[in-house]
Amino acid sequence: MSPDPRSFVTHLECSATGERVAAGALHNLSPAGRPLLVRYDLDAAGGRLTREALAGRPADMWRWREILPVRDAAQIVSLGESETPLVALPRVAAAAGADPAALIVKDEGRLPTGSFKARGVAMAVSMAASFGVRRIAMPTNGNAGAALAAYGARAGIQVELFCPGDTPAVNIGEMRVHGAEVHLVDGLIDDCGALVAAGAAAGSWFDLSTLKEPYRIEGKKTMGLELALQSGWALPDVIFYPTGGGTGLIGMWKGFAELEALGLIGAARPRMVAVQAEGCAPIVRAWRDGAAHAERWEHTATAAAGIRVPRAIGDFLILAAVRESNGFAIAVSEQAIATALGDAAREDGLLLCPEGAATLAAWREALAQGLVGPDERAVLFNCASGLKYPLP
Repeated sequence: MSPDPRSFVTHLECSATGERVAAGALHNLSPAGRPLLVRYDLDAAGGRLTREALAGRPADMWRWREILPVRDAAQIVSLGESETPLVALPRVAAAAGADPAALIVKDEGRLPTGSFKARGVAMAVSMAASFGVRRIAMPTNGNAGAALAAYGARAGIQVELFCPGDTPAVNIGEMRVHGAEVHLVDGLIDDCGALVAAGAAAGSWFDLSTLKEPYRIEGKKTMGLELALQSGWALPDVIFYPTGGGTGLIGMWKGFAELEALGLIGAARPRMVAVQAEGCAPIVRAWRDGAAHAERWEHTATAAAGIRVPRAIGDFLILAAVRESNGFAIAVSEQAIATALGDAAREDGLLLCPEGAATLAAWREALAQGLVGPDERAVLFNCASGLKYPLP
């Protein structure tokens, strides 16, 4: 089939060195061993991707096709990735002494497979399938693996998933019911990643680990593109993002720059806040230390499995986005997470996942410390449906 004329990919670029790599072929990391970023002809794309054009398109993540990497619309692997809503928490905000309209959740739990992993995985699987990949592997703490199992089934691709032994049972069941092979590992997600990398090096499968291929970030950036459109092209003052691998935070920061180049938004940016748990906070430690990279966090411990990532390959990109935006990184306690989860459910009727509850706990702590103001518009990312987790 002929390429879609709305695709404007020009090349891939090493996130560390800027070295260009040709698009149109299967890639993992750059020659320097760093994540690759997709680049577009934004001048040309701007002629098609206008506010008026967007208003006439279906409200899903594929409306942004000019700045997405899939060249042929027939190659999209989709389970219905619709726009996710912005939900205010007026009572929770008022109880903290803030403007009731200032605290907003972007609820990613409404996506297929019940988490924001659907965005990145839909994009990555679409691209992998277009390159003829027939077997994919990934390390996962739960939701990413569940998404890959579903999208792999949709694409007819065999999926191998490597999970820490204490991965939530609901996620393991989700992976298996979609036909994935699930391997439980005595270790953490980076131990699982080492097994995936070894298999990829042996030619057993394609490695779809976080930021080890260039396309998951392109799906995740649509969270920020949607947020801009839903906010009337005026971005919020601050974004609180649950940060493990950090793909979404990096992707949104990239997406905001692309929107400005397209003329859809101005130069104003939200402060980006990386939220972690006290029991696994390598990005917070690196931010406080002024480091460019984060050292591995030993002895991780948090119920928020999605942010239990002891070392992120994109650590330098996360830290750069936080610093460039004049944001910050913050860690919250297990008790604060549990309290926030219960309060949002009881007071405003929104059941957050533990990682989403961590962002609410972080906003409360930041408000108490004067890091955010009571009238500043804050958007929290709830990355999955709270129904996917054990409840009290």
